[in-house]
Amino acid sequence: MGFTGKVVAVTGGGLGIGRAAALAFGAAGARVAVVDAGREQAEEAANAITRAGGQAVALVADVSSEADVRRVMAAIADRWSGLDVLVNNAGIYFQGDALGTPLAEWDRLLAVNLTGAFLCSREAVRLMGDRGGVIVNVASEAALAGIRGQVAYNVSKSGMLALTRSMAVDGAPAIRVNCVCPGTTETPLVLAAIGRSPDPIAARKALETSRPLGRLGRPEEIARAILFLADDGAGYATGTILSVDGGYTAQ
Repeated sequence: MGFTGKVVAVTGGGLGIGRAAALAFGAAGARVAVVDAGREQAEEAANAITRAGGQAVALVADVSSEADVRRVMAAIADRWSGLDVLVNNAGIYFQGDALGTPLAEWDRLLAVNLTGAFLCSREAVRLMGDRGGVIVNVASEAALAGIRGQVAYNVSKSGMLALTRSMAVDGAPAIRVNCVCPGTTETPLVLAAIGRSPDPIAARKALETSRPLGRLGRPEEIARAILFLADDGAGYATGTILSVDGGYTAQ
């Protein structure tokens, strides 16, 4: 896969899957905008790309803020005169069923995970224009299965499937929109959730044994799936939902 000269924006690009994707795009020749709510982690990821010989910029934004998203997209346009690929990866997590989820937590999680993807995609489509481009959404196995005790997260990721399909139809033929559904992956978000459980060792073991491959995913494995769907070699794929979950949703 080659992205030489292409401009790629990765939201949530400072940690976990987003960081792995940003570094992979940089290694493949792309000019990468690492967009993250945390300045330090965005700058660290961008610096890792440049140290490896690539081109990158760190941009700080809350993707749930329309003003922030417009500011970031304008900065990308000013720096590189366009956008070829957007990866909607930014996300937060809250654990709780319907009774245990305060409205404020529900609103915040959907604002970041789903509305953020919508806002970034809308501005990306404007930037891509008639020359086209690719949007890759990062959802979850939770978009495909009702996972106990995380209703807001499940709903936000399921919404990304509808967003993917809707924008794929609306954007064709110039803009392709696809979605990767990772299984539980060794990211800071997942490791923090495991650490909050009463028995973290047992919690991790349960996650591992719940899938046929018997382990958690690695960020680099999900990044490869993202790059595959963004690559011109997958040019006939749009509206595609790709599960990379160790077999969890195959059961």
